[in-house]
Amino acid sequence: MKLRTLVYLILIVLTCSCLPYVSTANVKVGAACMDEYLPLLKDKKVALVVNLTSLINSTHLVDTLLNRGVEITSIFAPEHGFRGKNDAGEKVSNEVDDKTGLPIISLYGRNKKPTAHNLKDIDIVIFDIQDVGVRFYTYISTMHYVMEACAENNVKLIVLDRPNPNGDYCAGPLLKKENQSFVGMHPIPVVHGLTIGELAFMINEEGWLSEGVKCVLEVIKCRNWNHAQAYSLPVKPSPNLPNDVSIRLYPSLCFFEATNISIGRGTYFPFQVIGYPDSTFGSFTFKPQSINGMSKHPKQEGLVCYGIDLRKESLTHRFTLKYFLQYYNILKDNEGFSFNENWFNLLIGDRRITKAVKDGSSLKEIEALWEDDLLEYKLLRNKYLLYPLN
Repeated sequence: MKLRTLVYLILIVLTCSCLPYVSTANVKVGAACMDEYLPLLKDKKVALVVNLTSLINSTHLVDTLLNRGVEITSIFAPEHGFRGKNDAGEKVSNEVDDKTGLPIISLYGRNKKPTAHNLKDIDIVIFDIQDVGVRFYTYISTMHYVMEACAENNVKLIVLDRPNPNGDYCAGPLLKKENQSFVGMHPIPVVHGLTIGELAFMINEEGWLSEGVKCVLEVIKCRNWNHAQAYSLPVKPSPNLPNDVSIRLYPSLCFFEATNISIGRGTYFPFQVIGYPDSTFGSFTFKPQSINGMSKHPKQEGLVCYGIDLRKESLTHRFTLKYFLQYYNILKDNEGFSFNENWFNLLIGDRRITKAVKDGSSLKEIEALWEDDLLEYKLLRNKYLLYPLN
């Protein structure tokens, strides 16, 4: 108990000053720090892993580099595609970009990892995608496979870092090995508290790539940002995270994806409401509809859902299972309720949590199950921080 208390005190000293969530308007993302990486691209053949978030102010990174004379050979596209128009889980196809004529190679279809052929004659791969700091956000899984492919094919990887809008804290259970999948590849908590550049260093140095390989990695840091500072994204990172509130609620509400409870897909406020077609759940209502580019076939499509409206939730919101437990405990014996236990296991990452939910454990009892693991992770996290905690 004494050792555990001492570790807690150390963590309090290291993190207490990051609790205020203070906004800043002076952040310079890694992509904008061109003086640091543009010289590295001179006379090199470059491939980019990018999407709609890969902006320098309002100009896409692809356009910026082409205008600077960089030889771009191809674009790799993650989930939702290069232009961000594909639904969640929808296959992304290989194609040619209409604007630039560059080949787009899908990393969210038959292959999720660049092949040796894809990387032939490429000198450098640049990864520049906005993350939201949550373990099951698949852009970090795409980065993992890109890192692995670069390591295996002797290609340098440059990560252009961006602030994490959920980077002010860590929370939730760590992923256990038996639950590894594309929505969770690393033994990190639900909210990992790292930028995508910091996470890349952790993946590389902790030996989490296949066979423990390491890629030649360089991270171009952000400027004027620390982990206590809020960061409002200039463009939505994926079709159903349209604003700051949805991004802060995303870690807490995503577990409803393993049920037929609606969290607003098929509306213009996804991940900001919770509802079910039963009037006993409250007076607030919404009706999911097919919305092209956001959700073509949402749960409870065309049905009036009753529930709660979280659109005014504070931007200091932190991960919690309270909403999930509330609805699950009411609906678990309802004939129309569905619960995909396997999908929940992959999202939550720890089958002990699934069992505790099904057994009717309290929120406090469930949170205690991941307490020690999270404490160890926070100590590991400190090794890879590139930015101050305050």
